Amino acid sequence: MELDFKQLGVAIRSIAEEKNLPEDVVQEAVEQALAAAYRRDYGDRDQEIKVKMNLNTGEVDAYVTKEIVDNVTNPAYQISLNEAKLKQKNAQIGETIELHEKIDHFGRVAAQTAKQVILQRLREAEREIIMTEYEDKIGSLINATVSRVEGNVVRVDLGKAQGIMPRSEQIQGERYYPGQRVKVFLKDVERGFRGPQLIVSRGNKEFIEWLFKSEVPEMESGAVEIKELAREAGVRSKIAVWSNVPGVDPVGTFVGGHGTRVNAVMSEIGEQEKIDIIVHSDNLVEFITNALSPTKVNSVTIDQDKHRALVNVPEDQLSIAIGKGGQNVRLASKLTGYEIDIESENKQTTTKEPEDSAIVEPKQPLTNSSTPGRIKKKTELESSLLDAIEEHGE
Repeated sequence: MELDFKQLGVAIRSIAEEKNLPEDVVQEAVEQALAAAYRRDYGDRDQEIKVKMNLNTGEVDAYVTKEIVDNVTNPAYQISLNEAKLKQKNAQIGETIELHEKIDHFGRVAAQTAKQVILQRLREAEREIIMTEYEDKIGSLINATVSRVEGNVVRVDLGKAQGIMPRSEQIQGERYYPGQRVKVFLKDVERGFRGPQLIVSRGNKEFIEWLFKSEVPEMESGAVEIKELAREAGVRSKIAVWSNVPGVDPVGTFVGGHGTRVNAVMSEIGEQEKIDIIVHSDNLVEFITNALSPTKVNSVTIDQDKHRALVNVPEDQLSIAIGKGGQNVRLASKLTGYEIDIESENKQTTTKEPEDSAIVEPKQPLTNSSTPGRIKKKTELESSLLDAIEEHGE
């Protein structure tokens, strides 16, 4: 088996077009492979050799670098001064010289070596180009197609590359199947042993933000913006929005006429995930009050040092403030950056309970806690007992 250089030139162009690779990148990979083949047939494995190929004519030229010495002990790496001067009149001892050699063919083993190196170099070049192209798209939305589902990992086709969506980046309760068209957020590009690994997400909060960007053109102009966003994928999201233009209603802008904009976002993430859109405020008390929407709030007490807030709500608003499974108060805490504790009106707080204490359902007796998203309330019986103890103590 010998390499046909003219056919190789045609193949290079075909590969460049098929793989969508620059022709010079493919040519460089082939020339490196031919240099390896040359060392195999005509030289030494550690020789410094460059190979140039003319894609039009199929001509291949090799350039071997040798050191100019007085006494040649290794012809593969050295050349005498007299021989060097025949090539270059001003050659001096201690310098190096490039010797040009024409290559007509390679033997079977060298040709096989060249083939393997070409394939390897092309794979590396393709990976590098993919890496460069998708690194520019990190932090943006991409259309994808689910290629296969492997346990907890979903593999998606992004066009020129494959991406993976781990369980932690998926929407809770969402089902995926091959051929399904989805939008994904390109979270990161990681270099791995098998080439660049594209990490995509549908479960992070940035995914929601980008969906709104595609539905709310006013975000592009800067008229409105998302200030803060808290999300529990597949369950609920809270978004704090703001208007930079007087007279523009930020909430109405994001909701859209008859809810068209927010409904478009919900249709992408699934109807099971609810979205609360509230007005952001630089006034912390007002912001926390808005974040607990639709709860009616009596008062908010801020502890700046501990970064906590105690919110007092009417008795009949307690379950709304908490939300299902503590969801409302938990998301409000994430949104505002303050740990929020809830208590009902005319009640006091008592001792702290462990962070992992269970959230009590609204119809059951409520325990006392000062941890985020927990409820601080005493029943009337508890209040009476404490009053009796205090009187006895006095």
